[in-house]
Amino acid sequence: MRKVLSLALIASAVLVSACNTVEGVGKDVKSAGSTVEKTADKSK
Repeated sequence: MRKVLSLALIASAVLVSACNTVEGVGKDVKSAGSTVEKTADKSK
């Protein structure tokens, strides 16, 4: 029973950290897209 509980806790910690990582990547991509958009607007 302890092994199952330990594995469940580890799995939930990995899932939570993965969500934070994906969110961070999304913010980086959004920032890069905004920069490209601003540069394109300036070159018009």
